Amino acid sequence: MHHARDVQSTAAVRFGSYLCLKLTGDVARALAALDMQALAGSLGLHNEFEPGADHPRHAIAFLRRVSARPAQKADAGLEHADAIVHVASDTLAPVSELQRAIERVVEPRALRVLSGVVRPPSYTGTAMHNYAYAQRVLQQSGRSMPNAFLMPLSKTAAWWSKSWMERHTYVLPRYDLEGRRQHEGHALVCEPGIACLMRRTYKQVDEPAAPGTYDFINYFECADAHLPVFHGICAGLRDVSRNPEWRFVLEGPTWHGRRVASWPELLD
Repeated sequence: MHHARDVQSTAAVRFGSYLCLKLTGDVARALAALDMQALAGSLGLHNEFEPGADHPRHAIAFLRRVSARPAQKADAGLEHADAIVHVASDTLAPVSELQRAIERVVEPRALRVLSGVVRPPSYTGTAMHNYAYAQRVLQQSGRSMPNAFLMPLSKTAAWWSKSWMERHTYVLPRYDLEGRRQHEGHALVCEPGIACLMRRTYKQVDEPAAPGTYDFINYFECADAHLPVFHGICAGLRDVSRNPEWRFVLEGPTWHGRRVASWPELLD
């Protein structure tokens, strides 16, 4: 009997890191001596502050701290970071090289690295793509969407013990046998953000993630006018009466920053 061999790939198609920095005096001086403009240019990195039509293929971004919200998973390196550098590419080499350049000039306790990959969607069929992503917000200038949120999280062992089919059900609304909706689920809770939040998620090569890392590194950008939308969605996701999935979530700190245009502005 002949069978198709049509397994879809889950291999990484993009690599990214958030380099979280604690800018003490010595660290700030060491970083100021680093010619970031020349380094980024040599690696072919384009500044996300003015991204063009969407995320640059090879990207760098500079985020300056506003505040941080602690959560279940303690992560002092992220929670107390004064600045974050984001670097991403469809190959690993530029990401690794920029990370090594920063590691060479700062002491380890001043740097927390959150890395991940983009992989093809696991649960997103045509209908969900058209609902959640077909009209998604593309990356805009940092002048019009200055707010940046880093929101990493992991799922519990109980979550990963479920089959992928059962995990999928938590994305969608749940209805009883009479057709009455019982829970909104992840997708409906997040619906207000489709039109105004830029969204990006890095995952790990292996799931569940190794200790000391996160299963999902979520990132959002928005205009000042849409800050209430972002915070409202976060509150909705955490409400297990609306979104039962969150019973299986362990959040890291939610870090809020402002996008800035240059390396000197980040360190100022």
